[in-house]
Amino acid sequence: MKLAKKTQDRLVAGLKRYQPIVRKLAERDISEADTVTVIKDMLTDIFGYDKYAELTSEQQIRGTFCDLAIKVEGKVHYLAEVKSAGTTLNDNHLRQAVNYGAHHGIEWIILTNAIIWKVYRIRFGQPIDWDEVYCFDMGAISSRSLEDLSKLGMLCRESISTDALQAYHKQAQILNRFVIAELLQSDAVVGALRKELRRLFDGLKTSDDELRVFLTNDVIKRDAIDGEAPKAAKAMVKKANVAIAKRAAKVAALADATD
Repeated sequence: MKLAKKTQDRLVAGLKRYQPIVRKLAERDISEADTVTVIKDMLTDIFGYDKYAELTSEQQIRGTFCDLAIKVEGKVHYLAEVKSAGTTLNDNHLRQAVNYGAHHGIEWIILTNAIIWKVYRIRFGQPIDWDEVYCFDMGAISSRSLEDLSKLGMLCRESISTDALQAYHKQAQILNRFVIAELLQSDAVVGALRKELRRLFDGLKTSDDELRVFLTNDVIKRDAIDGEAPKAAKAMVKKANVAIAKRAAKVAALADATD
């Protein structure tokens, strides 16, 4: 993600100011209410939001049980579920924010204790579910790393009008071990593997089916090919192949029409 110099300068200055504070929060064992106060300051000084106009606290959103909402130009873009700095974050902490978001069409959730920040996207299906898009440790993130700064940048006020977070989430859905495991079992990859083995080892005889069994039994981890996530990866790959086939058929039809 490309950051404007003004945004990058604010991120670097914000990290310099808040990282020493964040590193001491867990030791101090501050309350959840005090953690919310720190996070409001961070959202303002690091991420660029207006503390009074764009950060809405729980009592202001009509008893929704969500600690903070980030509201820009009349629309809630993020819900933030905040836990005390000493709390270890887990998915159970998301449920209240997810329930609210699901009923109001808000797809992005931030779960944080001021130290660890996790970003989730709600999947509006039956049942409602969510994906963890990415996370970062505010105390460990490097102001000299453009990759680290980009993680912060996707949550900045300036990124509200872009599709940076959506694009990152889409890429993360594709570049994961479940999709890669599915592709390793595909005809194209298994066929290429068989040809490479035959090129390297003269006289070796093996079939695609034999190699596929070997891959699934001995090479790929079992949890990458069994379960709901692998099923979703299989469906994603199938959908992509169908889309490619449709585009090819359309191109062929147009070529025939022009002959």
